[in-house]
Amino acid sequence: MKKAMTNQVFSPSRRALLAGLGGAALASGLGLPAFVQGQALAQAANTLSLRARPATVALGAGLPQSPIWALETVNPAASAAALRFSKGDLAVTLSNELPALIVLNWLGIDGAQAASPLTGQAPIPPGGRVSFTLPLRQAGTLLVNAQLLGGTADRPVSARALIVEDSPPVPADRDEVLLIEEWRVKADGSALAPGSNPDGTKVAYTVNGQPRLDLTARVNERLRLRFINGCARSPLGLRIENHDVRVMAIDSQPSEPFPARDGQLVLAPGSRVDVLIDATRAPGTVSPIVLHDGTGPRTIAQLTMSNDAPARAAPLPPAAALPSGNLPARLDLKNALRTDLSLDPTAQWIAPVKFEAATAPAYRVKRGRTVVMAITNPTTAPAVFRLHGHHFRLLDRLDDGWKPFWLDTLIVDKGQTQRIAFLAEYTGRWLMEATALNWAAPKLLRSYTVE
Repeated sequence: MKKAMTNQVFSPSRRALLAGLGGAALASGLGLPAFVQGQALAQAANTLSLRARPATVALGAGLPQSPIWALETVNPAASAAALRFSKGDLAVTLSNELPALIVLNWLGIDGAQAASPLTGQAPIPPGGRVSFTLPLRQAGTLLVNAQLLGGTADRPVSARALIVEDSPPVPADRDEVLLIEEWRVKADGSALAPGSNPDGTKVAYTVNGQPRLDLTARVNERLRLRFINGCARSPLGLRIENHDVRVMAIDSQPSEPFPARDGQLVLAPGSRVDVLIDATRAPGTVSPIVLHDGTGPRTIAQLTMSNDAPARAAPLPPAAALPSGNLPARLDLKNALRTDLSLDPTAQWIAPVKFEAATAPAYRVKRGRTVVMAITNPTTAPAVFRLHGHHFRLLDRLDDGWKPFWLDTLIVDKGQTQRIAFLAEYTGRWLMEATALNWAAPKLLRSYTVE
């Protein structure tokens, strides 16, 4: 008799997490009912009004309520797990009710110069208000946060998931978002902002703002789960027990579908992974969703098979790939602009609060040309790199091919060099972020220009 999967322990080392984040771990319509949007709220029109304001939240058992800063919708009814919109232009308004500067960072949206933090949108002062248009060209799972300015924040700021709906809808019975955020909390309940010394704090995680998420499924029901690592500094390993997990999209872009080995996923800070699960276990089966940050496992959610009537007589056939986006099928590596980028913090990287329009870009490239970047981390700690404005391919070691997915965020281990390539499609000036995987580490910026 086989040992139940629920008795196995998912406990990868921190180095195993980082290896997975380098790309290796990711690479290893029949009678459907009307699409159900789960806990998220569908927006009536493509308008989004946000306000950054003080809030309180329960971050751990036995701890008092923690004061934080939050991105809230003007309509209290829109405080669901995710904000959902159709493709097209999104009219955004942001009001700053905080005692500090704020700028929004949109992860997963390419070519949105008007909303690009610092290069398109200046920080908003306390009491300020700004409106702009955000082009939603591609369906996918996005993340918006206000962590970019780092040192200006007295408190951590919660993030929001934003979903651009597929048209036509993807064949799935349920669509659930799991936005995972990390907090550093003192005994008195005070939570520290990233970039500060975390000594004397307890690590806490929330899923959609709660300490734990419970999901149910009927036999033969198909679930789309959108996992979002909203942590500021920590990579995450996740394992969905008892079920086959099929990866469908990474960092807001469709990938070639592939099974997640042993139901395991690895996400860099800010990364998003969409998976499909066919719930085929017996009624009453409880499947933990286990999180591992390199220090130890913890159950952050669970999926329970209900005793209700099956969704259908048999499981659906394997899902086809999601509709491809507007990214190129091939990249011209032969005629690419090749450039080296060191993640050494002394190599012309600057703090966000010191970034100015006159700051020289790391390089300039003509629109329509491929860029190949060799990103080297000469430091003694792993670092996360994020490219704004464009998605990139992670190249194979010999530059003779690439992984079958697009990324906007990548972990580069200490002493490691990773090569990426992207098509410089959108003119403008775009940020590049680099941050060591350490809660106290500052966020650093450089930029590049597409002419």
